[in-house]
Amino acid sequence: MNRESIPAMISSILKKEDKKFSYYREHTHALSSGVDPGKLMAEVCMKDTGCCQGAGGSMHIYDKQHRFQGGWALVAEQLPYSAGAAKSILLDSELGLIERDLEDGDIIKLDGSQESSPKEDTDRIAVVFVGDGGSHNGRLPVLLNACSKLNLPLLIVIIDNGRAINTFTEDVAASTMQFTLGDHYGVPGLLVDGLHAEDVAKAGRAVTNYIRSGKGAAVMQIHTYRFMGHSPADPEHERGRKEEKTWARKHYDPIKAFEAKYTACGMFTPEELKTAKKDVQETVKHAMDFADNSPEPKAGLAKELEYPTPPNTDYNKITPPSFAETVNERTISSEQMMNVQSHIDALRKKAEDGLITIAEAVNLAIHEEMLRDPTTTLQAEDLQAGSSYGIPGLTQQTYGSLRASDEIVDEGHFIGKSIGEAMNGYRPIVELMNTNFGIYGMAEIASCGNTYLQSGGQFKLPLTILGAGGTAPDQALGAEHSQPLHAYIMGVPGLKIATAASPEAAYGITKSMIRDDGPCFLIFPVKLMNQIKGTVNLGQCMPLKAALLHKASDESVKSGNAVTVLTYLHGVKESMDSIEQLNKEAMDIDLIELRTLKPLDMETIRDSLQRTNKLCILDESTRSGGVGATISSRVCEEMFDLLDAPVIRLAMDDTPVPYASSMEKVVVKRSTDLIEGVMKLCTRSV
Repeated sequence: MNRESIPAMISSILKKEDKKFSYYREHTHALSSGVDPGKLMAEVCMKDTGCCQGAGGSMHIYDKQHRFQGGWALVAEQLPYSAGAAKSILLDSELGLIERDLEDGDIIKLDGSQESSPKEDTDRIAVVFVGDGGSHNGRLPVLLNACSKLNLPLLIVIIDNGRAINTFTEDVAASTMQFTLGDHYGVPGLLVDGLHAEDVAKAGRAVTNYIRSGKGAAVMQIHTYRFMGHSPADPEHERGRKEEKTWARKHYDPIKAFEAKYTACGMFTPEELKTAKKDVQETVKHAMDFADNSPEPKAGLAKELEYPTPPNTDYNKITPPSFAETVNERTISSEQMMNVQSHIDALRKKAEDGLITIAEAVNLAIHEEMLRDPTTTLQAEDLQAGSSYGIPGLTQQTYGSLRASDEIVDEGHFIGKSIGEAMNGYRPIVELMNTNFGIYGMAEIASCGNTYLQSGGQFKLPLTILGAGGTAPDQALGAEHSQPLHAYIMGVPGLKIATAASPEAAYGITKSMIRDDGPCFLIFPVKLMNQIKGTVNLGQCMPLKAALLHKASDESVKSGNAVTVLTYLHGVKESMDSIEQLNKEAMDIDLIELRTLKPLDMETIRDSLQRTNKLCILDESTRSGGVGATISSRVCEEMFDLLDAPVIRLAMDDTPVPYASSMEKVVVKRSTDLIEGVMKLCTRSV
């Protein structure tokens, strides 16, 4: 493939403890990082003995103990992940933690003050590989900014083969000198010819020595040549490149150049070269035999790898790390601790008096969890000022700017960076000022859900994304701030999605999701963050399941005038507001708050429908592709015999949400619509 000088460099300059990220042609990067050839081949061949149990495949090679943290198939998505991995090295140093390998392949963190700290723990770096096409992605400048601001120990390797997929890079890029991009950020770079393996190795050694010395990140662009096409469907054979490739194979092959140079100077003889090639062929044969003789993975493995933490987990039983108190004493000054404890005490008093808001309840939960587990981190934009609702208030002042980081306005970047942290022993929280801004991070959110499975269960990704969202009646924020992101992400596999419309739910679910070992997304009602006040169950996590907030009277059930109402976010308040009017009409509802949209609590829904036999869904997403559509289909598929009438879905219209209330009230459903829907069901008018 003409890139053989790059894995040769990897094997000579990187350590097992260095954190490596690559793209979907990562095979030689993995091998030179120490990944077993047999396991790699078995993974490519869909076998259970593969490094990811056949769940990742050719484009997704992972090996946790060798810190090979993935081939990633979305172009350039690995760039922010590598920043998070590099940041985790800095966090380890600041908190005084070290990594240790376990025999089962896992890696744990220990208190460095209680353990000897070998050199490999003190000069670790992260490295990320990206093609020249990917290096023109906007993620790279944002990554360089992070490298500069945080002094990240990160090597960025740009593999330049002159192609972006099948297109000549020069045809679409104004400049191909990507190693100079760091100049603006104070990140040095160099260009090296990939034809000469010794030059690549020397340059790599110089660059990594620079990074290991604590001077920060660097860029290394390696010019290579691609012998083969991008894929079997590559049309290059029709583009007059046969003569060009013939020339390249003869004159621009690093293996041939290496052999010619070092046999000519007597470094090794042709016989020694022949022996070395035979050894390589034997290794390849053993790897193929191992793969051929390995069984296929069991059919149910994918379902087992859906969530690392089962949905029915009692999060109160999860124990904090043993080093929590020691690390807190080491990293939080007595004055900082006094201030945060005073802040926590004030919020707890509000909670006891029934006066705590949703935003304050979330802030309280975050502080309690960050003190309980020092590996819990927080990332948000406008964090120093407390963001829009005060959710991250007093965090940076207490835990410092590395654990509680104020982020550049690029949600994809800091969600991606949190993925890298989560892959390396940390438990990041990402606060989105408005969850709609998560649209900028859809690729990263999708990878959150995929990683546990495609790594064969090696990387659990304990990451919590939370923020205010949804669409309230009379919200007056316009279409872009009123999009139902919760519906957009419902199709992301492996992602738990929850909502909380009260301080009690917000507090308890926030704590549970932070302790969950998988990726979670939690949404609060944007217009009620500081309006709804109440109590919380202090110190307690809340189960991830639906909640029956109001139970229809037995009389209404007997008379057939009871309806199950499923809703969430602002719909909870709208539904509560409808009960009095419905009671006046001799009707009532089982009001269920859907505190988990995924996985859906079908048991609670079934229990209610066995009483009411009628269902109305007040949905804060669009009629097409919305949350209510998913719920309705599942109820009809699984509980059809319990229904005495068609399901009524009160969903947002498919039109964008307008600003003016006169138009918006037609699009966004509310209590008046719910009353009408319940009456239709009870009067058999559907």
